[in-house]
Amino acid sequence: MVTITSRDGTRIAYEKHGSGPALIIVSGALTIHTFASTPHLVELLAEHFTVYHYDRRGKGESGDTLPYAVEREFEDLATLIDAAGGGAYVYGHSSGGALALQAAAQPGSTIKKLALYEVPYNDDPQAKAAWKEYISKITRLLADGKTGDAVVLFLQLMGIPAGQIAGMRHAPFWPAMEAMAPTLAYDHTAILGPEAAVPCDIAAHVTVPVLVMSGGASFPFMKATAETLSTIMPHARFRMLEGQTHDVSPEVLAPVLVDFFRD
Repeated sequence: MVTITSRDGTRIAYEKHGSGPALIIVSGALTIHTFASTPHLVELLAEHFTVYHYDRRGKGESGDTLPYAVEREFEDLATLIDAAGGGAYVYGHSSGGALALQAAAQPGSTIKKLALYEVPYNDDPQAKAAWKEYISKITRLLADGKTGDAVVLFLQLMGIPAGQIAGMRHAPFWPAMEAMAPTLAYDHTAILGPEAAVPCDIAAHVTVPVLVMSGGASFPFMKATAETLSTIMPHARFRMLEGQTHDVSPEVLAPVLVDFFRD
C-alpha cells in the first residue's frame, strides 16, 4: 500500500490496480481493503479501470485525527481523486455509499459518475425508532471502551445469527474489527445520522449520473430506499440485482459497474 496526506494531515492508505479511467471504491462499516470479497471485485474491475481501494480514516492502515467530522472524510476522498488525476468514478457500498453520495453533493465535487449499492437509509417510522435505540446503545458501549460488545451489536443489527457471531469472536480477523469499532460512530452517528432517514435535500444536489442498486434477496427496505434515491437525484436510475444480498457477489456486481461507468 501507499499513502497520501489528506488536508488535515491524516495519512490515508490505498492500493492501486489496473489501468484505464480512475475508479475509487468506498467501503462500508468495519471494512478494510483486504476484507470479504472486495479484493476479488478489485481484480475484476482492474481489467477495465485503474482501481483505487483505500482504508477510510480510522481503519486498517490509515490514520485518524480527532475530533472526527464527516467533512474530513469528504476531504480524504477528494484528495484521493486528486491523486488519481483530478476526476474519478466512485462506487460506494452500504454506509460507504452514504459517504460517497454526500461527497458527490458537495460544491466542487470531482466525482464524474457514482454507483451505490444498498445505502442503508430507512424512512420507516419503526425503523427510525430502532435506529435511535441502536445509536444510544453503541454510544454507551464505545464510551465505556467495550469495543467487542459494540462490534457484536453492529453484527446483530446486520441480522447475523448469534452462533455465527460467537464463532467470529474467535476468528483471526476479530482483533482488527475491534480496533475499528470506534469508527462505527463515524458511519452511523455522523454519516447515516440520528434517524438514518433518506437525505432528500442532500441527494437532490447530486447532479452527476448515478446508478442506485439493491439486491433481490436482501432486506425489503433496501429496495424502497434505492428507488427513492433514484427518483430524487436528477440523473439517477435504479437497478435490482436478482438473487443478491447485502453481501453482493463480485461476479454479479462487476459487469454492472463496468457497463455503467463505460456507458
